[in-house]
Amino acid sequence: GVLKAGLEMDNPVKMVCREDTLQSLLADLAVHRLDLVLSDRPIPIGFGVKAFNHLLGESPISFYGREDLAARYSEGFPDSLDGAPVLLPMTGSAQRRSLEGWFDEIGVTPEIVAEFDDSALLKAFGEDGAGIFPAPVAIDSQLEYTYHVRLIGAAGSLKETYYAISPERVLRQTAVRHITDQAREQLLQLK
Repeated sequence: GVLKAGLEMDNPVKMVCREDTLQSLLADLAVHRLDLVLSDRPIPIGFGVKAFNHLLGESPISFYGREDLAARYSEGFPDSLDGAPVLLPMTGSAQRRSLEGWFDEIGVTPEIVAEFDDSALLKAFGEDGAGIFPAPVAIDSQLEYTYHVRLIGAAGSLKETYYAISPERVLRQTAVRHITDQAREQLLQLK
């Protein structure tokens, strides 16, 4: 993965990875408790933190599910999403807003079985067959290997965008540069 790049350097760094709201992570970045924030959205306008967005790239979004669900919902996708049991990120997340707009656009109303703040927990529920779920194609092989789920279909032109947010306009720290370079390279391969 992208973060693993920081551990594979000639002089590996000690990495501390945290998951939290973007606002909380940006507050920690502002007081130098963090060197880098990886996010699916840029710094909110007017947030008042001296930090800089570095676009890493984007990944198409697709739907995945356990093999039995993948077989059932692959045929006729995306129309098959109408009434399908889905696991979604929480209301208000960037991906959720995009998905809801896409559902409206294609005229389907999936049955939302559960909503998650934690994407790993969402995928674990997907692995157990609780429903089908959206995820970026960038992690397709990880999903298949770790969660034993299969690709169902692409979510139209929906994409997840990735940003590195740092206190520096120009990335100078070797580890931060290495991680962001690896992320860009991996995301470019998806085009």
